[in-house]
Amino acid sequence: MDRLFAGPPQETVSVQALLDGMRGRSYPLVVAVFDLPNCIPTGIPWLSTITGIPICIVLVQMLMARPAAHLPRFIGKRAMPRSRLQRFMIKARPKLDWLERRVRPRLGGWTRDTSRLALVVAALANAIVLALPIPFDNFFPAWAVMFFALALLERDGVMAMLGWFFTACTAAWTVLLLTVYREAPAMVSAWLGQAWQWVKALF
Repeated sequence: MDRLFAGPPQETVSVQALLDGMRGRSYPLVVAVFDLPNCIPTGIPWLSTITGIPICIVLVQMLMARPAAHLPRFIGKRAMPRSRLQRFMIKARPKLDWLERRVRPRLGGWTRDTSRLALVVAALANAIVLALPIPFDNFFPAWAVMFFALALLERDGVMAMLGWFFTACTAAWTVLLLTVYREAPAMVSAWLGQAWQWVKALF
């Protein structure tokens, strides 16, 4: 992560540059890197959408068993301020070190065969919620995606359990927000219309 965000602070980092920096890496690692800035507040406008859409595309390609992740150019050129990402890494480093020490292979039944497929599908569902422009609805899906990515990366059943717990929290919290914010359904509908145009552009 430090290497991916390294460089002059006044410049920006494009989504494609992040992906290029991870060539040859596994799909779960790519998902974790794109998702990480959403797990701790960064103050970057539209960050969850900028990173959530690539996460969705990468997970779909993972389900399709593509050999490597690929993003369309109009998504890859989206950029984020490098200085904010670097400040984020300084803030996130203690939490990352703590989490890294606790992830390890265990309870393999949660991450094999059908269970593994279910994890990818659930991660995709959370990534879709993450990418939607719903106010205050980033925390739970961001951490659900992160735990699922770690579970897939290290075959860690405990991380898978945490992912399912945060998925339940995502569902409950999203329903609550859609109930409270009357304008949210219209915002989601408009976003889905735009997303559909992007999907058609892919094919």
